[in-house]
Amino acid sequence: MIENVPKQLFVGGQWRDGGGRFAVQDPGTEQQLCEVADARESDVREAVEIAVANQRKWASTPPRQRGEILRRAWELMTDRAEDIALLMTLEMGKSLTESRAEVAYAAEFFRWFSEEAVRIEGRYARNPAGGGRMLVARHPVGPCLLITPWNFPLAMGTRKLGPAIAAGCTAIVKPAQLTPLSMLNLAALLREAGLPDGVLSVLPSTSASRVSGPVLADARIRKLSFTGSTEVGRKLVEQCAPNLQRTSMELGGNAPFLLFSDADLDQAVKGAVTAKMRNNGESCVAANRFHVQSSVAGEFVDRLTEEMSSMRVGHGTEDGVQVGPLVNAAQRDKVIELVDDALERGAHATTGGKPLDGKGFFYAPTVLTDVPPDARILREEVFGPVAPVTTFDTEDEAVHLANDTEFGLVAYLFTRDLDRAIRVGEAVETGMVGVNTGLVSNAAAPFGGVKASGFGREGGAEGIEEYLDVQYLALANQP
Repeated sequence: MIENVPKQLFVGGQWRDGGGRFAVQDPGTEQQLCEVADARESDVREAVEIAVANQRKWASTPPRQRGEILRRAWELMTDRAEDIALLMTLEMGKSLTESRAEVAYAAEFFRWFSEEAVRIEGRYARNPAGGGRMLVARHPVGPCLLITPWNFPLAMGTRKLGPAIAAGCTAIVKPAQLTPLSMLNLAALLREAGLPDGVLSVLPSTSASRVSGPVLADARIRKLSFTGSTEVGRKLVEQCAPNLQRTSMELGGNAPFLLFSDADLDQAVKGAVTAKMRNNGESCVAANRFHVQSSVAGEFVDRLTEEMSSMRVGHGTEDGVQVGPLVNAAQRDKVIELVDDALERGAHATTGGKPLDGKGFFYAPTVLTDVPPDARILREEVFGPVAPVTTFDTEDEAVHLANDTEFGLVAYLFTRDLDRAIRVGEAVETGMVGVNTGLVSNAAAPFGGVKASGFGREGGAEGIEEYLDVQYLALANQP
């Protein structure tokens, strides 16, 4: 499988070597999978020139043609889903079940935006004051830099590339150093689907700034879309300020999970496992804090503990594995640090609470109770298979706990009361709310957050707007 995956740079449609190579590791075995080309600054500058040179031609390509390329890419991804899933499991660690689900989710962005490509609309209207007409059109924003994370190495690429290609923008993609193979494989697939040379470059690199610095310093690059930490996002926004480049920022999360006493507990426990354990907990939309109404807290903890403790942990390629390794030693150590801090402050682990012995970066699925308010795990994104539980008594208290964070990506709430669902859903300060479900991601819906979780939306009808500029033409009456 690995032997057939490209490992060179993809510069404007051509494969080439970089200035060196770096290793890609299997987090389940700690063994090297392969080496990948490392982009030099000269490669980056050439990719910029190619993106700029091809922008006008690509923008003038008929929308239907752009859409058909995306449609063919969706078909190829669907046909090759098993191989693509295996590749993702090997380089990122998630189970094959998780990887298969990501392939389906990722491919759906290409199908969705293949249809949106032909729905880029404007308007024509009479000037209300008389004396002419108004013509409003939408045009591609221009060449883009797309920076993708390691936790969803395929879906975060298609979620950005889908609307960029549909809108008529050329693009440079910087994939995460830990997981470059999925994006390189996607570049080959897009080329096979008919994407013209010059539209896309993919530049793996051991230095993110070596790519982003020269690209964003060039005023001809008109947009940045970034998924990653809030800390890095703030720095990138600053870099975009001198050239006033448009930015979409999908940043950190600290998702609250609110469980009210009238909820269906079976549904809530299932939703909790989904919201927490998807992608080993390494997800910006993973439930990070469980706030449970006091009267049902004991039963919920017992049932959640039973579910979490029964999950099979192992290498993602093994049959029946539900929880794979964390992506690297640094990520595992961060989880250890946050859990140990909570335990030292008085929390109790009803299951897990420690890393697993042996090769691979494994951490046991963990449930924490009696978590004190000053525990770091309630403030920081744990990005691992850990569920800290606290209690509340009133609805107002639940909303206060949910909003007591700088982040605002997603919240989950479970209740049978429709009025409460709407009332609390509108009160929480997040860009998305899952009501009686632990899964909110959908290619047809706008994905994104507020506050320190970023701005802009990906997916849905809103997703393509991030890649379009609005132009107004004032048409005078002819004499």
